[in-house]
Amino acid sequence: MRIIVSVKQVPDTQDVKIDPETNTLIREGVPSIMNPLDAYAVEEALRIKESKEVEIIVISMGPPQAEDVLREAIGMGADKAILLTDQRFKGADTLATSYTLKKAIEKIGDFNLIMCGKQAIDGDTAQVGPELAESLGIPQVTYIRKIEEIDENRAVVERMTEWGYQVIETPLPAVFTVVKEINVPRLPSLRGKMKAKSAEITQWGLEDIGADEKKVGLSGSPTCVVKIFTPERKKAGEKFTGSKEEAADKILKFLKSIS
Repeated sequence: MRIIVSVKQVPDTQDVKIDPETNTLIREGVPSIMNPLDAYAVEEALRIKESKEVEIIVISMGPPQAEDVLREAIGMGADKAILLTDQRFKGADTLATSYTLKKAIEKIGDFNLIMCGKQAIDGDTAQVGPELAESLGIPQVTYIRKIEEIDENRAVVERMTEWGYQVIETPLPAVFTVVKEINVPRLPSLRGKMKAKSAEITQWGLEDIGADEKKVGLSGSPTCVVKIFTPERKKAGEKFTGSKEEAADKILKFLKSIS
C-alpha cells in the first residue's frame, strides 16, 4: 500500500511578509514551519503503517528551504520525500498548485491514498485537496476525524460536519483531508532526526514532471491578489448601558438611525 502525504511549508504567523509587486507571500529567507494540519495527515499515515505494509511518500511544492518540512516528516517516520521546486511554480494559486501536485503524483505512479491537512494556515482556502482529487478524477472525503477501516481498495471514515459527523465508505484510491481531532502528531525521535538529516530529498522541476508552463505559478493562476493592505484602525465603538431592555431599546434606535 502506498500513501502520498502533501505537506506545505508556511511562514511563521508572526513573521508574514508580502511582495509589494506580486502581492504574494515572500517565502525565501523567512522563518517557516510545517503547516500544522499537515502534521496530522503525516501522523495518520504513520498510524496506518503501524498495522499494515505501507510506503509513505511526502511531497511539497515550494522554495529549496521547504526541504525542512520534508525532513521533519521523515524524522516522524515517512519513507521518502519529494520537493517540487522551480521559479516557474512561484506565486501559484490553489488551481495551479493542485495541477503541479497532480503532475508530480502521476510521475510517482501507483498509490492508494493521498492525505492532506484540511487547509493551510497562510491561505485558509481548504481548496487544494479537493481540487487535486477532481484533477485526478478520484473520490475525495474532507474533514475526516477518524479512519475506522482501511485496506488497499476501500476505507470507512468519519467525516466532521457542523451538526455531528457522517460515516462514509469510499473506494480507493482517494484524497482525504483531515482535521486536528483525528490524532496527536508525534515528535520526531532521535533516530528519526538522524535519518532525516542524511535523507536524500528528491527535487523535481517543471520539466521533470512534464507540466505545462502556462498552467503553473502566476501564469497558470486564474485568480490573483489585486491588493493587500492593513485595515485602518477604527474609532472605539459606542457602549450602551442600562438594563437589558434599556440597552436593547438604545441599540434598536441606533440601528434605525444609521439605516
